[in-house]
Order: sequence, then C-alpha cells, then structure tokens
Amino acid sequence: MGKLLTDFINLILYGNFWIAFGAVAMTFQTQYLFEIKPNFTPLIGLVFFATLFIYAAHRIIGLQKVKAFSDKGRFLVISKYKHHIFFYAFLGFVGSVICFFYVSLAVQLAIILPALISLGYVLPFLKGKKRLRDINTIKIFLVALVWAWVTVLLPLIESNIIDWQIIISVFLERACFIFAITLPFDIRDWKVDKHTGVKTIPVILGIKQSKKLAFFLLAVVQILSIWNYGHNSFGIQLGIFLALGITAYFISIAEEKEDDYFFTGLLDGTMIIHFLCIVFFNKIL
Repeated sequence: MGKLLTDFINLILYGNFWIAFGAVAMTFQTQYLFEIKPNFTPLIGLVFFATLFIYAAHRIIGLQKVKAFSDKGRFLVISKYKHHIFFYAFLGFVGSVICFFYVSLAVQLAIILPALISLGYVLPFLKGKKRLRDINTIKIFLVALVWAWVTVLLPLIESNIIDWQIIISVFLERACFIFAITLPFDIRDWKVDKHTGVKTIPVILGIKQSKKLAFFLLAVVQILSIWNYGHNSFGIQLGIFLALGITAYFISIAEEKEDDYFFTGLLDGTMIIHFLCIVFFNKIL
C-alpha cells in the first residue's frame, strides 16, 4: 500500500471522519425508512460535527490513559497525528455549535442528555480522573444509548414524528445493532481495558460468549426490523438481512484480526453498509 494511500486512510479513520460518516448514514437510514427525504439539514451537520468532536476528544484524552501502548498499532498512529486530531476536535466543536443554533428548539432540548453522556464518556470528571467509560461494563451501554438516541430520536423529532410505540421499537433495534458491533471492539481492547482496570463484557463473559451475545442481538435487530418496516418493500427487508449477514461475518472473524483497519474501517463501516444495502435493494426490487 503506497504511502499516500496509507496517509489518506489514516486521515479518514483516525481523523474520525469515517465514524462521523457512519453517524450520518445511520441518521439518513432513519429518515429513509420513515420516508423522510434524506438531505443535508442542520441536523445532519450537527450529527456529523458532534461525532467528529466527541471521538477526536476521546482519542486525545484516551492517549493519556494508555501510555503503555503508545508505541503500538493504532495508538502509534494516533500519537503521530495528535496535533491534527486536536484541529479536527476544534473543527467539530465549532461546527457543532454553529449547527446547534440552526436546529429546532425540540432538537436542541433532545440533544442535551446524549451530549452530557458523551462528554462524561470522554472527560475525566469522576474521582481518580475516571471517565464514564472507565466504569465497569457501562461503556458499551452508553455507546448504544447515545447512538440510538442521536440517529433515531433526533431525526424523528425534527420531522414531528411522535408515535412513541414505533419510536421505542426502532430505538431498541438501533441500540441492539450498535451494541452488537461494539462488542468486537471490547474483544480487541481487552488487554487495554485490563491494563486500565475496566471490566468489559468480554472480560466477564469471555470471547466466545460475547460473540454469541452479538449474534443474538443481530437476530433481535432482524426481528424488530420485520416488525418496524414489514409494511415496506421486500427490498428493504432484503437489504437489512444482507447487511446484518455481512455484520455477523465480520463479528465472527473479529477475534482473529489484529489490524485496526478491520475494526475502525470495516466494523464501523457496517453502519454505512447497512444504509447503502437498504437503499440499493429498495431501488432495484
């Protein structure tokens, strides 16, 4: 792989643009499934820039927690581009503030809770300079909660869709999906978490049981998808089924992978794959 291509991939992945695109894709997915025309509204800008800011800040602060690993893998790359990531964090913060003032009051109020959780996730405000993610097993639940809140609840509130029965069902579907694709990251990070004294689900259940939990959650996503969108086209159901199949395959081989491009690139990329599969198969079928 040429140096220019490697630098570009590192920019997209470790500059946190890829994960920000994933957040946008998940938000577009909600809009698409509820027949809200996806477009680049201030809300989409807010989702993109807020994700960019939170993940950049997380990487910067996280480096201080894992100095023992700073010369290895992704931590070496992040350390190398630390000053770039500072700039992207600043860019994300400014973009978030600007977009915040262009969304509706309802969206502004609805984003307060996930914003506070996200800041608590990355900022060491607890005793002993701990973050919310440093509390045993809680981090994956917070990730699933915030992602579902932002990518499901906010676009529906923006479009004045307030059917709480369907909102709760779609919220659970999205939370289960995010939970499932986050488990492999905890499997990857078990050495780091052990070093920092954080007991994650893979540390407690073991790797095999954690994978089984991820597969179970994907099955729940499939069932909830049929319930939530069964009235829609066969193409949408097929797209969801294939996207979940791809996701399940990636999870099945995650234990064997050490290259962070697999995790940060492909596993995070399942959020984008999910949206694209739904749109593609809905168009052709």
